Amino acid sequence: MKSSMFAKALPLALVMAAPLAAPSFAQEMAKPTTDMQAVLDKLGALDAKPFSSLSVPEARTQASPADAAKAVQWEKRLSSNPEAQVTTKDITIPTAEGGIAARVYMPAGKGPFPVVVYYHGGGWVVADLNVYDGAPRALSLGAKAIVVSVEYRHAPEHKFPAAHNDAWTAYKWVVENIHDMNGNSDKIAVAGESAGGNLAANVALMAKEMKAKQPVHQLLVYPVAGNDMETASYKENANAKPLGKADMEWFVKNTVTSMDETKDPRINLNGRSDLAGVAPATVILAQIDPLRSDGETYASKLKDAGVAVNTKTYNGVTHEFFGMGKVVPEAKQALDLAVADLIAAFDKAK
Repeated sequence: MKSSMFAKALPLALVMAAPLAAPSFAQEMAKPTTDMQAVLDKLGALDAKPFSSLSVPEARTQASPADAAKAVQWEKRLSSNPEAQVTTKDITIPTAEGGIAARVYMPAGKGPFPVVVYYHGGGWVVADLNVYDGAPRALSLGAKAIVVSVEYRHAPEHKFPAAHNDAWTAYKWVVENIHDMNGNSDKIAVAGESAGGNLAANVALMAKEMKAKQPVHQLLVYPVAGNDMETASYKENANAKPLGKADMEWFVKNTVTSMDETKDPRINLNGRSDLAGVAPATVILAQIDPLRSDGETYASKLKDAGVAVNTKTYNGVTHEFFGMGKVVPEAKQALDLAVADLIAAFDKAK
């Protein structure tokens, strides 16, 4: 620490004469665990650059954290089983705009199964069903549930609120067609990571507002929940990888037509006062993540509104860690928590 470097150099008289400085409460960014750092190092070796320095096409085609995790997994000769037991089928959810692509993950067994509607991350701009394959596959296996992973429209081609509209349309379609999927209509949940966590939270709120079928649970993994980029976690993790403050600014600017839209309650969930009555939630956060404070605040507001919430922050890991259970132990722990909470919610349903 700097203080120890200079303690011996200052004469006592000078120290006594100097004005007292105000204490600093700013925290330095935490260090990643060894396993998390291995993934970050691999991401760098794959020449991934900060999103803020790239065009949208470049950002969409460069290596992702999921690619880095898979590379580390391959180097360690780790098998992909038992997730391989889950079967998948790509479908198209019909819409007035031409259809929403989705991937259905089906566990082994006869069913009818619980259903999780899952929304991937990527700042509403990048990533797809393939990049975010690990988490829905593992959730399907662990919770013995059908998982429908939704490929909503992306900005900047389709600005806000296109992704939010698609998220709700996909959820409604799953509810209406759940029996054809061999699903249990009394046991449906929503889940999402990052921007997808925001979408999942919005679907839960929309279900309440529209008096539609309520999900029995919402799994929110480091969700975008506010429009304040001066929070404690933004300050601590401004230069974090794979997501820093400048990257989030890049995502937001590509998503909205004007910055005034960030005040919209669908983006600024933390500004809402109508949270009572939504589904119980599991909120999973990463210590080294600008979005950590967003999630902490949203979880607190849900609790204040009388919603049952289970919140857990995993230390030493970054944004995007959740799907890395094969190579990052904290990711496996987070997945196990998510699965346990989903199973408990399904068991409590009719």
